[in-house]
Amino acid sequence: MKSLATIGAFSLARLPRIEFGVGALDKLPAIAAQYGKRLLIVTGASSFTASPAGERVLGALHAAGFTWELCRVTEEPSPQWVDATVAQYRDQAFDAVVGIGGGSPLDAAKAVAGLLKPANSVMDHLEGVGPELPYRGSATPFIAVPTTAGTGSEATKNAVLSVQGVNGFKKSFRDEQLMAEYALVDPSLLATCPPAQIAANGMDAFTQLMEAYVSTRSNPLTDALALSGMTAVRDSLLTLYADPTDAQAQAGMAYAALLSGICLAQTGLGSVHGIVAPLGAFHPVPHGVGCGMLVAAATRMNIDCLEAREPDHPALAKYAQIGKLFRGRSHVDEVGARVFLVHTLTTWAQQLNLPSLSDFGVTTAAIPHLVANSRGSSMKTNPVKLTDAEIAAVITACL
Repeated sequence: MKSLATIGAFSLARLPRIEFGVGALDKLPAIAAQYGKRLLIVTGASSFTASPAGERVLGALHAAGFTWELCRVTEEPSPQWVDATVAQYRDQAFDAVVGIGGGSPLDAAKAVAGLLKPANSVMDHLEGVGPELPYRGSATPFIAVPTTAGTGSEATKNAVLSVQGVNGFKKSFRDEQLMAEYALVDPSLLATCPPAQIAANGMDAFTQLMEAYVSTRSNPLTDALALSGMTAVRDSLLTLYADPTDAQAQAGMAYAALLSGICLAQTGLGSVHGIVAPLGAFHPVPHGVGCGMLVAAATRMNIDCLEAREPDHPALAKYAQIGKLFRGRSHVDEVGARVFLVHTLTTWAQQLNLPSLSDFGVTTAAIPHLVANSRGSSMKTNPVKLTDAEIAAVITACL
């Protein structure tokens, strides 16, 4: 562990007020009332509103005198969906926007909250496409209620938007004004998640934690949070996959996902997210599934390249630390610990029944296009600069 004298300067971007624990959802009426009684509620297709928890909280909002419009997002939100939704609701005076659901509803709600007042197109601000104009605001207050444990969107300042197809993209609308005012993280909401969703979300959360830990922008504070989150994934993911009603595993994964969002918002990510962005834009690969398929091969490649080119790089010691965390033995040699890390990630993919890229129609012919579009913001904080051939090898290993 570093002594205090060796800790360098770092900055911490603002976070939402976090309410964590069973029953956090029931705090929504009192929290939303701080802003007013007129809400835009953005949620998924129907699973939450039709659930006992959804019926309970909507009933409580009604009893407290709230009125609201209910807006549903049924797939990963696109810029066109955001613009159409803003056009539909911009003339209504909403006091707050509440996002309830997985990463897609939360990202959608975040983007809409940011644009209801300025009412311009989200394409004005998307990174890597369009004019990339600075966001001036102001944003409508946003309250995030995650019902899955994966993206950590409740604790990030970016809304990820997607366009599918050969010329598609997956890019972020990003600004600190988009950060949720409150994140209500209620682990009991995970009880209705199907195992396949738990697997994909859990591997997304773990990947975000590990990539933040080895990021070139990591710092001692995010390192501590990332290690705590990865410990929670180690102890909870497979248990929750086997039994979504396990309360301890629910809490562990909700906590891990929250920390993954906090960490990535401060440090950036790495090669898995660099590759999975075009993968999800050009092919029907769900984000978390893509992370789960890629993470073992990408981790092996990072380790091999660091050992060959930068054997003293601090990320190698960090990869070993994760391996020791999984092995439960602090005295394992570092090379062996890194081997065990990759072995564990490979085993998890098998135990969680994750598919391969070929199951989604990805072929070797698609690899050059994926490689060419993989160098977005996430790849910039990967601990080692990968060549095109090395990125291609990662994708090939997952076909």
